[in-house]
Amino acid sequence: MLNPKDKKRILVLGIGNILWADEGFGVRAVEEFHRRYDVDDNVTVLDGGTQGLYLVSFLERADCLIVFDAIDYGLLPGQLKLVRDDEVPKFTGAKKVSLHQTGFQEVLSAADLLGRRPRELALIGCQPLDLENWGGPLTAPVRFQIAAAIKLACELLEQWDSPAKPRSAPLPASERLLANNIDHANYEMRAQPI
Repeated sequence: MLNPKDKKRILVLGIGNILWADEGFGVRAVEEFHRRYDVDDNVTVLDGGTQGLYLVSFLERADCLIVFDAIDYGLLPGQLKLVRDDEVPKFTGAKKVSLHQTGFQEVLSAADLLGRRPRELALIGCQPLDLENWGGPLTAPVRFQIAAAIKLACELLEQWDSPAKPRSAPLPASERLLANNIDHANYEMRAQPI
């Protein structure tokens, strides 16, 4: 058994913009993962939002990286795709989902240039349906894939000897990743106008 100090440092990261429909998939997935699962001290769970190059310092400290993101793979809306290691930069650079943020490929490239990119990479991407609805929630096919995306992340953590443990009850709102931000219940689940 590994000494806890010798365990891989793992970053579970959600990126995207929750204010732009399906682009919020990555943030909503990491938020739900944090709400439902507890992780060991060697695992960091982070809402990366649209921070772009500010994320490089987090990548530099990680041996392994799991990223949740909305990626236009040209698949059916809501379809998940897992890409690993050397395949990750190819897909993250295929098409920038957001026009106003640094693409994640640039973040990986910057960490790589510094010689500190995570050794193992996994991108859990979801094909968006709607990227035009400013202020809109996730569409149903994308929202439906959050549980499956989290299951993939849990399988990866298990492979990396840092299994996620289900919480006995989901975290209260005050302890969520977006506790002081726009949370899912108050934003996406708001009552629709009549």
